[in-house]
Amino acid sequence: MRGTHVTNGTNSWRAGLQRGGIELRHLLRNGKEMSGNLTNVAVALLVAAYVSDDVPGTRTPMTHLVLAGFAAYLLFQVGLINLPQILVTEREEGALLRLRATPGGIPAYLIAKCLLMVALAVGTLALLLIAGALLVDGPLPHGPGDWLTLLWVTALGLLAVIPLGAAVGAVLPNPREALALIMLPTMGLLLTSGTVFPITALPVPVQQVAAVFPLKWMAQGLRSALLPDSARTAEAAGSWELPMVALVLTAWAVLGFLLAVPLLRRAARRESGSRLATRQRKATQSGAPAA
Repeated sequence: MRGTHVTNGTNSWRAGLQRGGIELRHLLRNGKEMSGNLTNVAVALLVAAYVSDDVPGTRTPMTHLVLAGFAAYLLFQVGLINLPQILVTEREEGALLRLRATPGGIPAYLIAKCLLMVALAVGTLALLLIAGALLVDGPLPHGPGDWLTLLWVTALGLLAVIPLGAAVGAVLPNPREALALIMLPTMGLLLTSGTVFPITALPVPVQQVAAVFPLKWMAQGLRSALLPDSARTAEAAGSWELPMVALVLTAWAVLGFLLAVPLLRRAARRESGSRLATRQRKATQSGAPAA
């Protein structure tokens, strides 16, 4: 029995990695999907280019704080906006229904999506940092320690938001409503998590609410890697709090993994041929293209 579980787990990983590679190649060939991520990078650079002055109480350019914040937000967006939309769309097209007949289908599906989102997020982050450094004198890590911090904060941040995004995508309604339901809270977090201006400029209760969610800690961790150490005086605690960054992001990662697979399995169990046919008929009647 134990050997069977090990074999199933190995097969799920192998199938997930193969599927993820196929989906990544498809993404790279899809100009429309790639243009959306390029647009996000362009918006971040435009905002940074028009910001002047220094972070209050420091000699760090506000441009650097904004780019570090947008770097965190773009990682956050891949996990909690892009991924849920993809999952909802594929569920409507019958992907989860087909997974019911595939051994290890849900874990392999989730592994594939995680691989795709990690590649997309890392590529977007690299593009933002390189373009920022070349075009608006943006920040880059200064030494091995900063590069290591950038690496582990990015990795742990993605572990925190990608499984959570999968869990969210499993419970959202149709694609037409999904974007509206997830954009408002994510935009609220963008404005309250210290990503576009110092978090100390916000009321203390707002800071406390933002500290519950991963974006605030992702942004703080990336600032520690990209900004000079003197910039920590603009943080709410007067330091980077890297142990707390690691603790909060790990907690969200564990929560996301605990929720994602059961919720996706539940969504798959609820799927049926009649449900899929009904959705396609309604889509046709409303003028939307059928799956």
